[in-house]
Amino acid sequence: MTAPARVLVVDDSPTMRGLITAVLRADPEVDVVGQAGDAMEARSAIKQLNPDVVTLDIEMPNMNGLEFLEKIMRLRPMPVIMVSTLTHRGADASLMALEIGAFDCVGKPQPGDVRPFGDLAEKVKAAARSQHRRIRTETPPLAPVAASVDPTGGYRPGRKMVAIGASTGGVEALIAVLQKFPVNCPPTVITQHMPSTFTKSFAERLNRLCAPVVQEATDGARLEIGRVYLAPGGDRHLEVVNSHAPCCRLADRDPVNGHRPSVDVLFDSVAALAGRNAVGVILTGMGRDGAAGLLKMRHAGARTIGQNEKTCVVYGMPRVAFELNAVEHQHPLSCIGEEILKITAARREGSE
Repeated sequence: MTAPARVLVVDDSPTMRGLITAVLRADPEVDVVGQAGDAMEARSAIKQLNPDVVTLDIEMPNMNGLEFLEKIMRLRPMPVIMVSTLTHRGADASLMALEIGAFDCVGKPQPGDVRPFGDLAEKVKAAARSQHRRIRTETPPLAPVAASVDPTGGYRPGRKMVAIGASTGGVEALIAVLQKFPVNCPPTVITQHMPSTFTKSFAERLNRLCAPVVQEATDGARLEIGRVYLAPGGDRHLEVVNSHAPCCRLADRDPVNGHRPSVDVLFDSVAALAGRNAVGVILTGMGRDGAAGLLKMRHAGARTIGQNEKTCVVYGMPRVAFELNAVEHQHPLSCIGEEILKITAARREGSE
């Protein structure tokens, strides 16, 4: 039997610490080894207890969670799950935490929540099994793309569209991929598992960091060269429709694979609409969402790419897709953006 994941819970509120601890201890595969009320207590507890995972409140006295997270990632890289309020301010702070190196974020409970903290225990177990310590030491800091004399980089888009799916670890992964895209990138649609209050802030962050225009997808938005469309979190699935003038559709349907939006729903629609004129990409993430849809894309003639195990924070979704033979080629994260551009460039499609 695998040893339980050992967790340190850090939050300035005794009530919140107790609630998080109770939720985690309900899972026999999780062991809460300690609690701390601020960064100083947490630092001492980490040295003494050597936990596998830390849950960390973003807003704390003396040193806030982001400052403490930076110190952890610089001095003792380890999986950290941030606990945040689901507000616009909380979303911005959470995205910053994910870029600094947090494994994932969960929202603090809202009135009426049936499952406080959602799948926190599953995330803790995935974090304990992850390669997060090594990946954090190998990932360079993020910066906006520098201006270029030729913003296209010599790239000429063909007729292909790109569909990307990601989950845990996807914030850093998507930035790494999209920062390789030129201003005239192929039309790109993305489903990233993320709370509804996070996606608008994430789209704005990507838009600042990347050369193409990145926006939260809206119902009816036309797919255009040089634009990237991110599925809004929470309420609806992102699909692409209309073969004569491809556009986004936000569909009111039940969750698929426990997710809404679902990567499978997006990939299924791209397979049906674009067939061989599409590229499917599956990045780091827990679970299996997107694997079956990517297989449909490959059967329809699309080119398909998976992130390799070594560079995934969680080799879950890409692993299942690879085992289903949905992935044509696996690549390190650092190469995926360039591979997409090679496949989608006009010269590869026989047009000028």
